[in-house]
Amino acid sequence: MFEQFDLDQDLIGGISKAGFKKPTSIQQLVLPEAMEGKDVLASAPTGTGKTAAFILPVAQHLLDYPRTKPGFPRVLVLSPTRELALQTSEQCELLTSHTNIKTGVITGGVNFGSHKDILTTTTDIVIATPGRLLDYIENEQFDARDIEILVLDEADRMLDMGFVETINRIIAEARWRKQTMLFSATLEGSGVIKFAKDILKEPVYLEANPSRKEKAKIHQWIHLADSSEHKTQLLVNILKQEEVEKAVVFANKRETVQYLSGKLYAEEVPCAWLEGKMPQDKRNNAVDRLKTAKVNVMVATDVAARGLDIDDITHVINFDMPRKADIYLHRIGRTGRAGNKGTAISLVEAHDMAVISKIERYMGDRLQRRVIEELRPKNKEAKVPVKKAKIKRTTAQKKAKAKKIAGKKAKKKK
Repeated sequence: MFEQFDLDQDLIGGISKAGFKKPTSIQQLVLPEAMEGKDVLASAPTGTGKTAAFILPVAQHLLDYPRTKPGFPRVLVLSPTRELALQTSEQCELLTSHTNIKTGVITGGVNFGSHKDILTTTTDIVIATPGRLLDYIENEQFDARDIEILVLDEADRMLDMGFVETINRIIAEARWRKQTMLFSATLEGSGVIKFAKDILKEPVYLEANPSRKEKAKIHQWIHLADSSEHKTQLLVNILKQEEVEKAVVFANKRETVQYLSGKLYAEEVPCAWLEGKMPQDKRNNAVDRLKTAKVNVMVATDVAARGLDIDDITHVINFDMPRKADIYLHRIGRTGRAGNKGTAISLVEAHDMAVISKIERYMGDRLQRRVIEELRPKNKEAKVPVKKAKIKRTTAQKKAKAKKIAGKKAKKKK
């Protein structure tokens, strides 16, 4: 139970209001260490309670050491996307609803004036996307010197999105902080550990092993496709299946998102769509339409792979395969959340087979191949050539080989 962590009763009230019954594995690991003020490097799959794992200890810190004078925020949470920042803020406000802790959100995509209240009045916790926050720091509208705790949420995604330099500049501005926590869905292939070494002081490394109830049970398979048009036919067929209650379809380009949205409407499959350069109000509206079941399909670029936090998504469909195996994991993590079962389906052309091989190696398992009879592919599965590994020999082995070759040549001469 959450009472074991010596949390304030007002926070226990917020936990009850949020509907949390008992701590998840990542919360059990992080809370004791974070509440002792230690730097934390934590890894946990999406949908396993990571947000509350850092919100609760920072809120407890603010209650234990009340503010003595008005000023700039004391806690800063950096998020990779606007959607994630807004959802983190919602959970923060819920968990701290019985306290006087004030939360603010700073993201791009909205008018600069909309952040005036956060920048000019006392706010305790700010959740921000790196780019817009740095704008305010450079314009001397935001002072990071009062930051006591810095949290980097989904750090692997922020690094993948090219925020390294921006984050480093913000970290330098908040150099008087007492504690830093870095959270990531995966620590593989993203340079997170190297990055963490530069910004964390003697951190505790915590890797959650979610229980079966917490852990997403995601059924994964692929459909082979002969062409982009064949993929579109497969997509429409899948989305019209009765078991597809709420789905997110991923494409790699904005143009593909727009093309698919038009195609789906033409096939009487209403959908919302989400991509990077949409104004914030339109993005919010698209997410709300999916949340409130006005539509049951969202077509999106990878901007939604981390920002979309809806527990009842039943299917994730990769219309385009991602370029990296870890992005595949982030995408399919949109389904099978909070212990629910989920389904992830990938539509795969011949040129995608190299990526499929990487994903299968990364997961240590083969993705099942399935066929829709009326849309059976004509082409056979492409075989990915396996490169022979170069044998590295020691100097002694090289000399021995050279001696052996010289011996054979000497015999031939005789």
